Amino acid sequence: MKCEHCTRKECSKKTKTDDQENASVDVPSPAHENGEKGEFHKLADAKIFLSDCLACDSCVSAEEGVQVSQQNAKDFFRVLNLNKKCDTSKHKVLAVSVCPQSLPYFAAKFSLSVTDASRRLCGFLKSLGVHYVFDTTIAADFSILESQKEFVRRFRQHNEEEPTLPMLTSACPGWVRYAERVLGHPVTPHLCTAKSPQQIMGSLVKDYFARRQNLSPDKIFHVIVAPCYDKKLEALQEDVLTASRGSRGTDCVLTSGEITQMMEQSDLSVRDAALDTLFGDVKEEEVRRHDGASSDGYLAHIFRHAAKELFNEDVGEVTYRALRNKDFQEVTLEKSGEVLLRFAAAYGFRNIQNVVLKLKKGKFPYHFVEVLACAGGCLNGRGQAQTEDGCVDKALLQKMKGIYTDIPVRLPETSAHVQELYQEWLDGTDSPRVQEALHTAYQGPGHPANSRDIKW
Repeated sequence: MKCEHCTRKECSKKTKTDDQENASVDVPSPAHENGEKGEFHKLADAKIFLSDCLACDSCVSAEEGVQVSQQNAKDFFRVLNLNKKCDTSKHKVLAVSVCPQSLPYFAAKFSLSVTDASRRLCGFLKSLGVHYVFDTTIAADFSILESQKEFVRRFRQHNEEEPTLPMLTSACPGWVRYAERVLGHPVTPHLCTAKSPQQIMGSLVKDYFARRQNLSPDKIFHVIVAPCYDKKLEALQEDVLTASRGSRGTDCVLTSGEITQMMEQSDLSVRDAALDTLFGDVKEEEVRRHDGASSDGYLAHIFRHAAKELFNEDVGEVTYRALRNKDFQEVTLEKSGEVLLRFAAAYGFRNIQNVVLKLKKGKFPYHFVEVLACAGGCLNGRGQAQTEDGCVDKALLQKMKGIYTDIPVRLPETSAHVQELYQEWLDGTDSPRVQEALHTAYQGPGHPANSRDIKW
C-alpha cells in the first residue's frame, strides 16, 4: 500500500485503515490516580501514524520508529511528573518553543486574536508546570540571515563546471529527509547548509540559554510545538553544538493538534501569560512573523537581499506568479529586458518531483527554490487543521491564513536581539562558531541503490 506522496512501487508506510495496531503509537491518557485537581479526565490517546510523515523514503527504520514513539505527550508528562517528586536531582527545567505557524491554529480553533492565543497557550503550558515558553521566530531570523549570505556567495561562485545553483531551502525537515534518504547526489549539494529554525532553537536553548541560567544542557527538557509530524523525525537527527556536551537540542516534539487535545480536556485554572525570551526577565511584547504567506518566507527575504547585494536594486513588494498550480510560483527580477534573478516556490511532493526531474536533466532555469513538503505550506501541516477523518479542515485553514497574514512582519535584519546574539553567543557574524552553530552538512541515501525504485 502506497502513501499518497510515495514515488516507489512498494512502500513500508501504513495507512490509517491498514493494521491500526502496528501503524500507530499509543500515548496513554494521564489519569486521576490520586484525585489531584488539574489532571486530565478523558485525554484521548494520541496516535502518530507513519502515513502522517511527509518524508517519502520508505521511511522510518525500526530504531527510528521506537524513537519517534517517544516524541509524544507521554514523554512530556513523564518529565512533568518527575518534577513533582521529592528527588530534586531528577528535576528538569521545562522549556517549550512554539513555531509561529502553530499560533494561527490556536487562534482559529479558540476564536481568539493571535496575541490572545499566544498568551492563552503560554498560560496553559505554565499551569502544567512548564518553566519557559519561547517563540521560535528568533531562530528563523538566524536561519534566514545565514541563507541570505549563502545564496549571495553561491551566486558569485557559480559556474558551469562547478554549479552551485540553484540553491534549495533546508528549513523543511520532510523535504530535507527526502533529499538525503532518497535523492542524494546530485540534489544534496544544492541544499542550503543553514540549519532549520528548529535545529537553531535547540542550540539556543541548550547552549546559550543554558549558560545564562547556569544550567547543564541535560538539565533542560526542550519541547517544540510544531504544525507537522516531520519535526518529530527532525528532532532525532539534530546535530547540536559541541558545547552542548552531547545533549540533543530538542527532546520532544508535540504537534499543535496534540497540544489542543490537552487544552480541550483540561480542567486547569489558567491565567494568560506573555511569552518568555532568551534574555532573562524580558517578555515578548507582540507576536511577529516573517514575510511568507504560510511559512517563514525564505524566498521573499532572500530575493530582496540578493537584489540589493548583487544588483543594487531595492525591491518593495515581492510579486508572485503562479505557473503549474497555486503551489508552484515564480518571482523574477528584471532590468532592461534581462532576467537577473529567477526564484521559485515549490510546495508539495508533486511539485518537488518536477523540480528534481528538471534539475537532474540540467533544464532548471531557477537560481533559488523555496521547497516545502506540505502543499499549501507550513500552515497546512498534518499536525493541525485536520478533521477527525484525517482530511484538511478547509474552513479552519482559510481562517488560519487570514490570521497569519494579519500578523506584523519583522525583518530579520532589524532584530537587535539577533545582532546581540551574533556578538555575545557566536563571537561575530563570520566566526567559526557561526559555521558550527548555524550550518550543517548532508548525508547521501541511507539505503542501497537496489532498494529503491523511483519513477518520476
